[in-house]
Amino acid sequence: MSTPRKKVVILGSTGSIGQSALRVAQDIPERMELIGLAANRSVDALANQITDTGVSHACLFDEAGYSDLKTATASSEVQLHSGMDGLVELATLPEADMVLISIIGVDGLRPALAAIEAGKDIAVASKEILVMAGEAVMTAARKKGVNVLPVDSEHNAIYQCLEGRDSSEVSRLILTASGGPFRQKPANQLEEVTVEEALKHPTWEMGQKITIDSATLFNKGLEMIEARWLFDIEMDRVDVVVHPQSIVHSMVEFIDSSILAQLSVTDMCFPIQYAVTWPERVPNHLPPIDFATLSRLDFEEPRWEEFPSLTLAKEAGSAGGTLPAVMNAANEVAVATFLERQARFPEIWETVATVMQNHTTNHDASLEEIMAADLWARDEAKSLLG
Repeated sequence: MSTPRKKVVILGSTGSIGQSALRVAQDIPERMELIGLAANRSVDALANQITDTGVSHACLFDEAGYSDLKTATASSEVQLHSGMDGLVELATLPEADMVLISIIGVDGLRPALAAIEAGKDIAVASKEILVMAGEAVMTAARKKGVNVLPVDSEHNAIYQCLEGRDSSEVSRLILTASGGPFRQKPANQLEEVTVEEALKHPTWEMGQKITIDSATLFNKGLEMIEARWLFDIEMDRVDVVVHPQSIVHSMVEFIDSSILAQLSVTDMCFPIQYAVTWPERVPNHLPPIDFATLSRLDFEEPRWEEFPSLTLAKEAGSAGGTLPAVMNAANEVAVATFLERQARFPEIWETVATVMQNHTTNHDASLEEIMAADLWARDEAKSLLG
């Protein structure tokens, strides 16, 4: 008996994760059917994807470009949506089995919760969803009996290593980090880092925001908080090790001191396919590892003092409540300001640290209070950055 194709909606289809997901759909068409695509403001790219995939629903978040998309897809039978309401409509399509959320920032939170409420499994590539509201998201998912499948390569690796084991058997979750472009750069030279230098990631091709986060190691800090909620484990049991080759995507150390690791070449199609076909594995056309060519795997301790983002993330994740949302929001503003060449590279973590210090954490915050803290942190960060 053949396994039915999984009907998938992609929110963030024109970004790097979304494009990888489209490649997965082309590679395993017998297991994955695309029924909905959503993009932020890339009208031409979304229109081309609609033509290539033949999806029945599409959404442009930027309502100003809606008429252009309508014109560009006039010959198609696609049903168009726009804005936040459009994202929610796609996330709750009755025929959808899974919603892949790869929207950068907080805009993916409402569609994620709507998808869960509608009984859809969600595949999460947007860190902010679990950083800001991990407890709410995971509680809602358990209540509805739906799966939250991580698409980040690190969390997907841990998911594979755990294979449903209880967190009580885990000694440590070990997230691997490439170390970014400044892994060996002297601390006194970080002041002079340019935008161009920060955007040169050594192993991954990603969007600008996540690439800067990898350079500051905030990306790994966000992933630590994400792991805390995904796997129901305390921050003290979430660790980071720098692994420049990015072949070991993460590891799990169990209480008997055994360690399991997941390895593959650096291609986001691997974790996306696993999320879609889970709990099964299916063949594909992705390349295997050639260990003879690889020859070595290196591991080293992160530079905690030079890159304080990891310490700030541990603090936020341990405190919980509104503090992770505040950290995330301040970082988003600081990164945007750096990309606009209006802030120095170290000002990113300096701004985040100050905003966190200025915040009074609400440990029993509602979703509305978390969103209010997010807005407060953005205003605070903008004020600090002038």
